[in-house]
Amino acid sequence: MKDNRIRLQKFLSECGIASRRKAEELIAAGKVKINGRIAVIGDKVDPKRDKVTVSGKRAAAQSKKTYIMLNKPRGYVTTLKDEYDRKNVSDLVKNAGVKLFPVGRLDKDSEGLLFMTNDGAFSNNITHPSKHVNKTYAVTVKGAVEDQQIKKMADGIVIDSIRTKPCDIFVTERKADRTFLRFIISEGRNRQIRKMCEAVGLEVIRLKRIEIAGVKLGGLKIGDWRELNEREMTRLTAISEKREEL
Repeated sequence: MKDNRIRLQKFLSECGIASRRKAEELIAAGKVKINGRIAVIGDKVDPKRDKVTVSGKRAAAQSKKTYIMLNKPRGYVTTLKDEYDRKNVSDLVKNAGVKLFPVGRLDKDSEGLLFMTNDGAFSNNITHPSKHVNKTYAVTVKGAVEDQQIKKMADGIVIDSIRTKPCDIFVTERKADRTFLRFIISEGRNRQIRKMCEAVGLEVIRLKRIEIAGVKLGGLKIGDWRELNEREMTRLTAISEKREEL
């Protein structure tokens, strides 16, 4: 008999509950049950036979897949629920018609391009470190920036005992009291650019993501969202040619 079971976190992402990473956190926290039993990491389920609940609510696969871009404002966190009751990005997409979760993250003080979806495979495809997806940021720092500081960051900075991968950094404008930079990185570590700047004595005034994998934020207004178009989806889905793990 054919085994129709899939990994639990994959199923939860297909249901639009959370990304696979967040789904693993829900499982580890004991909030997920399979047929009444508390689930553990590594469990598999048959979507047609097993009853899966998250915090008491049944999880069901969504047939409609939705993909949007949001121009995230500063002051919003990229989580669906926040223990401190801070403003979160889900508040901005309530009129999308389906429950969406963020693809990757932007920290509370950062702004700009953020994808949101209910397709866990798509989210994993974009955020998995092995894909080396380029992301471009417009970064404003206080004061002047020396070429040596840029070179040091571009070559790699040790953050939390791990060196960042080489990246592209260049100056777009210089003013008396600030410098405008472009960072093109292929990683997504927590507050990475801020920590890189801090390591060379630079203070970030503003950080805005403007492009992911060739898909640009463009003129989308702060706080607004729109669905990704066919050309953008073609570009994003072409990132991985690998067969998805079952």
